[in-house]
Amino acid sequence: MNESDSTPNPPSDIANVDGPIPTHETRGRTMREDGERILVLEAGRAEKNYWADLWAYRELFFILAWRDIAVQYKQTVIGAAWAIVRPLLTMLIFTIIFGRLAKLPSEGSVPYPIMVMVGMLPWFLMSTILSQASSSLVQNHNLVSKVYFPRLIVPSASAVVAIIDFAVALLVLAGMFLFFGFLPDWRFIFLPLFVVFAFLTALGPALLLASLNVKYRDFRFILPFIVQFGLYVSPVGFSSSVVPAQWRLLYSANPAVAVIDGFRWCLLGGEAEIFWPGFGLGVGMAVLFLWLGISTFRATEKTFADII
Repeated sequence: MNESDSTPNPPSDIANVDGPIPTHETRGRTMREDGERILVLEAGRAEKNYWADLWAYRELFFILAWRDIAVQYKQTVIGAAWAIVRPLLTMLIFTIIFGRLAKLPSEGSVPYPIMVMVGMLPWFLMSTILSQASSSLVQNHNLVSKVYFPRLIVPSASAVVAIIDFAVALLVLAGMFLFFGFLPDWRFIFLPLFVVFAFLTALGPALLLASLNVKYRDFRFILPFIVQFGLYVSPVGFSSSVVPAQWRLLYSANPAVAVIDGFRWCLLGGEAEIFWPGFGLGVGMAVLFLWLGISTFRATEKTFADII
């Protein structure tokens, strides 16, 4: 059967194709000896080769990611400038409330606006991933219900929008560094690792919410509350060092604490220190949520097309 056929034949028809029967156990493209592509459908075989199929459908991932980026800014008045306005306004509000009114300390000699902005970058990265990915399956219901591909591609592609926003906001932070005459030290080289850490930390809960949102649409109303609540309980507008010592480890169970503290450790020139027991706990919680998100998504993935 040619790949272009919209309705694949059952497995019994594949046995009638001239040439050897493919032994590659997957639901997807394979190649006969004469070079013709065919689609093999057998019960349970797609499960065994799911991660290989993700690579086979990588072009779909890039297409969906590019489409989501274009849609994100196509019908907005100021376009990509929203990636600058949002963190800047939030930084100003937090600086006034926590820095001026509450008079909370900064990280050493670091200007308070820079400390807040460095915490704002990973938070907006994670919150955007959570918002975009959790609703991606419902927004792409026509694609999910009609075409076979690993569904994990959809929320993963939508999360790419957050990377673009993060890159724009990082340029704003660079401008703030120059304005205040403050520069990071050699620890800056570890920033890509913490960006990946932030991405994976948010992806786990995003996959969990995406799978639940397909069946229970109430989560689209719950998500804004979760994001808003997380903004204030995470050390975005203040340093995590102000948390009392007896509560510091428990507070670090929020994986966003490890991400934000890691960013400040990288970018604040040695002024910020990491609470390593809490950082280890945060990493463990991030891994747990990632495993839970992927497991839940994979367990419910086969029902998406029926109920979406």
